[in-house]
Amino acid sequence: MDKRPPLRRSAPVQTENDGVIEGRNAVIEALRANVAIDKIFLIRGSGDAALGHIASAAREKGVVVVEADRRKLDAMSRTHAHQGVIAQAAVREYASVEDILAAAREKGEAPLILVCDELSDPHNLGAVIRTADAAGAHGVIIPKRRSAGLTAVVGKTSAGAVAHVPVARVPNLTALLKQLKEEGLWIFGAAAEGAVPLYQADLKGPAAIVIGSEGAGLGRLVAETCDVMVSIPMLGKINSLNASAAAAVLLYEAVRQRLHP
Repeated sequence: MDKRPPLRRSAPVQTENDGVIEGRNAVIEALRANVAIDKIFLIRGSGDAALGHIASAAREKGVVVVEADRRKLDAMSRTHAHQGVIAQAAVREYASVEDILAAAREKGEAPLILVCDELSDPHNLGAVIRTADAAGAHGVIIPKRRSAGLTAVVGKTSAGAVAHVPVARVPNLTALLKQLKEEGLWIFGAAAEGAVPLYQADLKGPAAIVIGSEGAGLGRLVAETCDVMVSIPMLGKINSLNASAAAAVLLYEAVRQRLHP
């Protein structure tokens, strides 16, 4: 009888099909294997050298690193053995802004881009991506910080649209909007106090539509960078729409104008 000990197999990188990667070795291996990672959460104030190495390696690859308290990590954990670090895998690689503009050029269409300002609810972001696909938008752009990313929840909520709509992630939305202006796009921000009623806005040309966060709306600098602030008619008692619903209204007004100029 063979009395040799059984071979030790390395633990799988992904502990669950929801994209949660836990533990120091698992996260290090995911980084080495170039797994698409949305964010890495590290326990706050640890000072541990191994966690510091993970943070450095992640930042070198452009991965967002977020410090979190133990309570948050415990709530995220599936194994209850996270060792102070949890990564969230991305369901696909992020695109670049140039990828999105190139997609419009290849189709011979005026760019139609949706920009989400700190949309933190993954269900909202998934719904936005689904609507962007249905409306034929060329891409979605989100900020690196204070935003939901391309996690499993977003992928599921998008009903598969995340596989078809390029999503770019940028460090600064204000700089991004200025870049889009240089590319010839008009920037339309959505706000209840917008000076231009939606149905008077000209969305037929190259356009980026900016949707604010669920609670605070558009940030001040983002709003000041927009060329036009548009408002959606609100005829009932409630004076605002869910972010994904507002995105749908604006995108489909752009679709209507482009189909019937």
